Amino acid sequence: MTSRPAEPVGTLATALAHAARLLPSNPDLAEAQSREILKVAPQHPDAVTLLAAALRRQGRSSAALEVLGPATDARPDLAQLQFETALARMSLGDGPGAITALERVVALAPDHAQAWRALGDQLTLADRTDEADAAYARHIKASTRDPRLIEAATALCENKLAVAERLLRDFLKVHPTDVAAIRMLAETGMRLGRYDDAEALLARALELAPSFAAARQNYATVLYRQNKAAQAVAQIDKLLVDDPRNPGHRNLKAAALGRIGEYDAAIECYGGVLADFPGQPKVWMSYGHSLKTVGRQAEAVEAYRRSLAIEPGLGEAYWSLANLKTVQFTDADVAAMQGQLARTDISDEDRFHLHFALGKALEDAGRYEESFGHYDQGAALRRAALDYDPDETSRHVARSKAVFTQEFFAERAGQGAQAPDPIFVVGLPRAGSTLIEQILASHSQVEGTQELPDIIAMARRLGGKPREGKSPHYPEGLAELDAAQVQALGEEFLARTQVHRKLGRPFFIDKMPNNFAHAGLIALILPKAKIIDARRHPLGCCFSGFKQHFARGQGFTYSLSDIGRYYADYVELMAHFDAVLPGRVHRVIYEEMVADPEREVRRLLDHCGLPFEEGCLRFYENDRAVRTASSEQVRRPIFAEATDHWRNYEPWLGPLKAELGPVLKTYPHAP
Repeated sequence: MTSRPAEPVGTLATALAHAARLLPSNPDLAEAQSREILKVAPQHPDAVTLLAAALRRQGRSSAALEVLGPATDARPDLAQLQFETALARMSLGDGPGAITALERVVALAPDHAQAWRALGDQLTLADRTDEADAAYARHIKASTRDPRLIEAATALCENKLAVAERLLRDFLKVHPTDVAAIRMLAETGMRLGRYDDAEALLARALELAPSFAAARQNYATVLYRQNKAAQAVAQIDKLLVDDPRNPGHRNLKAAALGRIGEYDAAIECYGGVLADFPGQPKVWMSYGHSLKTVGRQAEAVEAYRRSLAIEPGLGEAYWSLANLKTVQFTDADVAAMQGQLARTDISDEDRFHLHFALGKALEDAGRYEESFGHYDQGAALRRAALDYDPDETSRHVARSKAVFTQEFFAERAGQGAQAPDPIFVVGLPRAGSTLIEQILASHSQVEGTQELPDIIAMARRLGGKPREGKSPHYPEGLAELDAAQVQALGEEFLARTQVHRKLGRPFFIDKMPNNFAHAGLIALILPKAKIIDARRHPLGCCFSGFKQHFARGQGFTYSLSDIGRYYADYVELMAHFDAVLPGRVHRVIYEEMVADPEREVRRLLDHCGLPFEEGCLRFYENDRAVRTASSEQVRRPIFAEATDHWRNYEPWLGPLKAELGPVLKTYPHAP
């Protein structure tokens, strides 16, 4: 027997209240009730909102938008209609449309807490992190009723972080268990980059209020930002129990899974998000990155193209295609990129990605002068947004040479964790480190992982918090550690990296190139670890780095002068370790590896104490995941054509040559 649609009863307010009560459990009846009301009161905004919500809850969000369109046109001043529009667009996966609607909501209703929270989630999905943090701060303010917390939240929203911190600490002295205040103080800590403090505060908030979902979301985020990805996944899984379709939670989980090498699970997670929310260009791009990492190149290209179909100005998607190194852009692609660059309304981030992508497209076409122009413009835009200081690198080299003397290591002989498991591959990016990793990871006793952040994170912690007018405490502070502390640091590194060791092999690789700056720390805390220095001709290496846009870090690569000086500093520091720890570092010269792979592979394996295996010469048959810019190149045999490719750009490399100085003349030896 079919139930008859409910009739509106009594007053209009009573009928609307009845429809609202039906909505959570019987959206089909709520739909019928709303339609009956609209017969009596056409375009009544409350009834339209209820009808749209009922349709959305039935999985008919497109129909909901058809209902909402005329109503929002007629009453653009009503936040409730805009919010329901945003919810419908969110359920359809239309991220850009949802953000636009939510921005209208908060413009109309600045204290709409739900809208601010939803806007934060959507901006996070769009990888607009700073704007998302600001939206979450507004959500906190809109959710707060205590006048003292409103004052602190206002300071947080205005980015007056010192004021917010003082107000919150004063409040918590009197109310130490107020979880809202604890969460706000943690948010302040995150903005200040004090992630350890934020983590501790959020853990305390969840201890007091385990069901505080907003705090748990913050906790997962701060864990992820500190490269504690496995712990972040555990927190996200708790959030997903109550909110299993939440795209923000699922997207963060996929990113965290990728960080710990669970690429298949990450791909499945991204795929699930996109099945439910297909209109998210940045998620399509992240999906493409994961597919590229495991060698599914055709699918990666398709994913990048899907992101561009949704957002044609997404420069990073074009750069992601270029960064595969195997995609040949068509004339139509070049015209499309040029058209996007001609716009005045794209962000600097999209613009510099487009320049880098066009540089690669024109390089492939042999149009080197035009290509260099785009690389140069992209690098200049990127450099302008960074605070990289080349003097800081030079000072670090000088201070490291002063600390890490022969006497320093002789006095500490026998200290540190004695496990021989780690093999560090260091140097500059684009110097052949991924090739070395792939060769070693093709050995039956060695596992490849990725560029692990742990040594750098530990060094940063040992340096302590930056203090005005004070020199960093690293590396000088290492001289103050006793044997137990040195041992503990080595054990900490082994424990932190255990999550990346999936295969149970006795040795594993950390190929973070920047670890050359911490070779002294590595030699101290892990005296039996191997260190491999990947070195390439300075002009080939530096120009390859200059025309590469890196996802994060490597701030020295966006100026020919900066990267030339950095290369010279690197050579100076590694020459120092050759002198004070003879034989500790094995150097692989890229051009020599290309010229005689078997000889160089045998030398490499000998240094690592590994027997020769033929599979190391057939490294390109290894189907392991590779995350770096060379991911597709190391899936092919060694080829010599690229070693002198920099010569096509030699007319424009004057600033680089000037900074390299004697290093260029004496290569492959140090001056």
